[in-house]
Amino acid sequence: MTSLLNSPTKTSLNTSRRSFLKASALGSGGLMMTIAMPGCATLKNGGLSKIGNTERWDANAWLRIDSDNSIHFVLDRVEMGQNTYTGMATLVAEELEVDPESINVSFAAADSVYRNTVYGLQITGGSTSIVSSWEIVREAGAATRMMLIKAAANTWNISESDCIANKGVVINQAAGHPQNGQKISFGALAAIAATYSVPNDITLKDKADFKLIGKYNKRLDAVKKATGTAGYGIDTELPGMKYAVFSRAPRWDSELKSFDASKIENMPGIEQVFAVNKPSAIGVAIVAKSYWQAKKAQQLLSVEWGDSELTKVDNASIFAQYRKDMSQDSGKNVRSEGDIQAALSNAAQTVTTEYKMPFLAHATLEPQNCTAWATADGLEIWAPTQSPDMAQVAAAKASRYSLNDIKVNTTFIGGGFGRRINQDFVAEAAAIADHVQQPIKLIWSREEDTQRDWYRPSSLHKLTAAVDDSGNITGWNHQMAGSGVFDYFVGDAAPAQYPFMPKFMFGVLESAGKMGEGIIAPADGSIFEGANEIPYDFANINVDYKKSDSGILVGNWRSVGHSHTGFIVETFIEQLAQLPQVKAQKDAYQFRFDLLNKHPRAQAVLKKAAQEANWGTPLPGCTQGISIHKSFGTWVAQIADVEVDANASSDQQLKVKRVVCVVDCGQVVNPDTVVAQMEGGIIFALSAALYGDVTIKDGIAQQTNFHDYQLLRINQAPSIEVHIIESNEPPTGVGEPGVPPLAAAVANAVTAKTGQLFDSLPLKLG
Repeated sequence: MTSLLNSPTKTSLNTSRRSFLKASALGSGGLMMTIAMPGCATLKNGGLSKIGNTERWDANAWLRIDSDNSIHFVLDRVEMGQNTYTGMATLVAEELEVDPESINVSFAAADSVYRNTVYGLQITGGSTSIVSSWEIVREAGAATRMMLIKAAANTWNISESDCIANKGVVINQAAGHPQNGQKISFGALAAIAATYSVPNDITLKDKADFKLIGKYNKRLDAVKKATGTAGYGIDTELPGMKYAVFSRAPRWDSELKSFDASKIENMPGIEQVFAVNKPSAIGVAIVAKSYWQAKKAQQLLSVEWGDSELTKVDNASIFAQYRKDMSQDSGKNVRSEGDIQAALSNAAQTVTTEYKMPFLAHATLEPQNCTAWATADGLEIWAPTQSPDMAQVAAAKASRYSLNDIKVNTTFIGGGFGRRINQDFVAEAAAIADHVQQPIKLIWSREEDTQRDWYRPSSLHKLTAAVDDSGNITGWNHQMAGSGVFDYFVGDAAPAQYPFMPKFMFGVLESAGKMGEGIIAPADGSIFEGANEIPYDFANINVDYKKSDSGILVGNWRSVGHSHTGFIVETFIEQLAQLPQVKAQKDAYQFRFDLLNKHPRAQAVLKKAAQEANWGTPLPGCTQGISIHKSFGTWVAQIADVEVDANASSDQQLKVKRVVCVVDCGQVVNPDTVVAQMEGGIIFALSAALYGDVTIKDGIAQQTNFHDYQLLRINQAPSIEVHIIESNEPPTGVGEPGVPPLAAAVANAVTAKTGQLFDSLPLKLG
């Protein structure tokens, strides 16, 4: 089993999967290109099925061309704003020689065919959508184009080299041929092409020949989203559908003891009130004709919960535990170079800072929701999930149905950020639907979403640097403690990797996954990633991680461990840059640049940022801060122009006026997507940097809604300039790398202005 927690560092597929491509003929005269992965589910009846008298295509394939010339592409990654919808279609269109707007994109259902090649699960996360599909999706398009050209050449009885494909047709270019210049549409050729085998030698375009990749800037889903026709999970409507709410314990480890529904059973619209006692769904369900009726009734529901081990847990006890565990046992060493103890012992000066990082909520603007329809024959799910196969497992665990009886339909997602890798909302909906045997839509309130999130873990870090008489950094020691996220989703992830296993084996698979972490699976890198790969050239480096479980539910949060380490490493580097013997020789930019001498791509990004931001000449009234971080294979440097006003109200003391961002993400597919993702990441990170903090008291999160878990308002948004480095390297991630450098860039600007050093978030003037 492969851990989802380690960011991929290799961004190109080492082994081509073109041998798994399979072409099939459709009864309608079309061509379907599928992935025939060994050991995976195969398509039944060419992927066609019927609901009543209506025939539909079960989208278990990559690419389909119908005789009416329509082109259909199955998006095997979910669309949650990061624009995989357009990016993946662009890859197909480039090699197929069609306009991306001519492609009808649909979302893939749960199927092992669509497993992410990086993680071994059907998951969208880790900024891997383009990375994992860069070759295979293009190969599907190129193979289809080659087969269509062959069909046209045979029709005209000319050489394939005398044919070209362009905008959905094949054109005869044979000199002197009586049909020279004639065109045949892809749809007319599809039935013939479907009789051919997939070419063994599929040639992909060189970068110099790209017409779309690196140039195409439209969003294919823009009109749907602008007109309200994009189908998000919360938009799902089914005939006879009811609405459900679910009262779950304020502390996740509490059992349900009893409930009193006497005040609500006769309220208007209330149809059923019942207990659910599944391992992944414990609580009381209320099913009503409308959401508001169910929500009003929930407020009058009386529930008694059992004891919890979390009742004495709060922020102070959690960090005390981290500190104790870290001091007693250094834990797992994740990087060791040189001799850190000798470096510290021989240092002219040592600098030490302890960092405390808070829990953070995801605050997705579309609250958690799931629609489920249970019948005697099976269970169908409609969910805004980042992992359809894990959703399938969660639904199976919470219901009477086996995996083969459950179909998961994915939808547009109104913000994922890692929250929708955890499938509690799917489990609850499945359990409720199983009980009522009719379609229901479960919706979480904003308060439920905030207080029962799977938070970005809190963590404690201690950094110590050894400095010689000349100001050179001779040693870097980083120790940390905190919860990992692996244990909190392995229960769904492990069975999803072995879908042929019966349900009674799910618990065994979960246990094996936990025991195998670091042995049969990579170690949980969700806290230390970024720290173990610091790029700076120090002779002696040591990084240790002590796993210390807080007991609070935790999960992946946009940029995962890099969201900690991007801030910690870069503010500590700034602290070293501000040492008098260092500052006398170099400014913060030059200090970093010189330490990155083994990473020319990083130096290029940093230099470009300094140039574009006019480093050293901030905006009027501002001070500049600089930061650089590599995550998900992508280098990002940011310079923030920050206005500091200690006399203003607490939420107005720091005003970020401008952020200049430079990114090297290898080959760019859609430039506007890169810009949008950097902008979105910066806004997301700035919300966390200024306001993000979930505090725990008696085992319960104290924040409930946007009034006390704030998001950045539009009037607070800085001017953002994004510059992309031209590259011939394979694509790397863009959905998350804009997040890690931001908080440090802002903090470092304040440090440069006031001298205040920051050892925690959110940022507050001392």
